[in-house]
Amino acid sequence: MRARALPVVACLLALAAGCTGASRDRGTGSVKGTYDKTSGKLTLLEFDRNHNGKIDTWTEMDGNRPLSSRIDLDEDGTIDRWEYYDASGALLKVGYSRKKDGKPDAWAFSRPDGSLLRIESSSSADEKTIDRREFYEGGQLARVEEDADGDGQVDKWETYEAGALKAVEIDENHDGKPDRRLIYANNELATIESQPDYSGRYLKKEVPAK
Repeated sequence: MRARALPVVACLLALAAGCTGASRDRGTGSVKGTYDKTSGKLTLLEFDRNHNGKIDTWTEMDGNRPLSSRIDLDEDGTIDRWEYYDASGALLKVGYSRKKDGKPDAWAFSRPDGSLLRIESSSSADEKTIDRREFYEGGQLARVEEDADGDGQVDKWETYEAGALKAVEIDENHDGKPDRRLIYANNELATIESQPDYSGRYLKKEVPAK
């Protein structure tokens, strides 16, 4: 994610500024820059990503530094990808809409090497009220933290191995600690554990009826 952000923005800046060797139009695509009337600073770049003559990307700018982008990938008139940049102009996270309603409700974060680190999602499409966080290792889902009842506290923990669900822990009495654990084998529920002691060790085990 990070490695691709700066070259693309640099190219757009060159096109918008009309630098030597660069043109505002490339094929049927185009780049348009909007500047602050007082300071002359670039505030917005509009870009046709697939060069079909239709603007589909809008990047908010602070001079030469990109702040965020809105992208209509399928050109249906509704934004479906949001990109956010850090202070150096590198891509920090990507937002998308699971409901496809033009509002971001999930955000993907990357590691410095570009690999997926985690995905945060909000059932209310509010980035301040994240109710699910997925953590990835080696491109595979490793664990999940979830606020299942929407009270602002994590009450469900999922653990994965090689992308397969291995365990689910649930906080049933809302004290911030898991009270029940479901163990999975071959994607099937194998054991139910409950009644943990003060150290968190589960005392009771049940084998679910099949």
